[in-house]
Amino acid sequence: MQNSTFSNTTRFQIVNYNEASSEVQEIYDDTKRTLQIPFVLNWFKCQGSNATLLGGNWAKLKSTLMMGSIPNVLKQLIIYNVSKERDCQYCAHAHGIFADSMSAMINDNPNFKVTENLESPLIPESFRTAIKVVSKAALQPDQITDADFEKLKDVGFDNLEIQELMAQADLVNMLNTLADVSGIRIDNELLEAHA
Repeated sequence: MQNSTFSNTTRFQIVNYNEASSEVQEIYDDTKRTLQIPFVLNWFKCQGSNATLLGGNWAKLKSTLMMGSIPNVLKQLIIYNVSKERDCQYCAHAHGIFADSMSAMINDNPNFKVTENLESPLIPESFRTAIKVVSKAALQPDQITDADFEKLKDVGFDNLEIQELMAQADLVNMLNTLADVSGIRIDNELLEAHA
């Protein structure tokens, strides 16, 4: 077991890069490369004492959030919206920052922040529909009906894209659960980048 310090702000051991095993450092490096950020997020560091758990959760996050045909900005907006509705402060803040950093993909106005304009007609109807339906799937999965799938088809998503969208509902539930039960705080590096 690595000799790491416990943070007063988390229920799980925070394992910083220089304290991590080589196996965990490899995963940390992959998160930084894939997310294109120069630091390891607290969400990963609170799992750093368990390489098996971290590796499995990173594989799921990487394939569900970072791969596929659905634009990453839409996936980030879904995670942001569900996290905000559920009051998962870590995920709402972190994914809000990631989504806002991609606002130019939706509107080239430098003052446009996509998270502040989820109902805006500047956001494609397909995005607005996906955010609503997938948020419902995450928050009330037993309430999803065939009509919800039809709404997604009506705005242009095919069956594979709908499956990919619905996977975001599962992913955000995992992200929110781990963030909330661990008690992690938003990363200083994210706050500084967003300032």
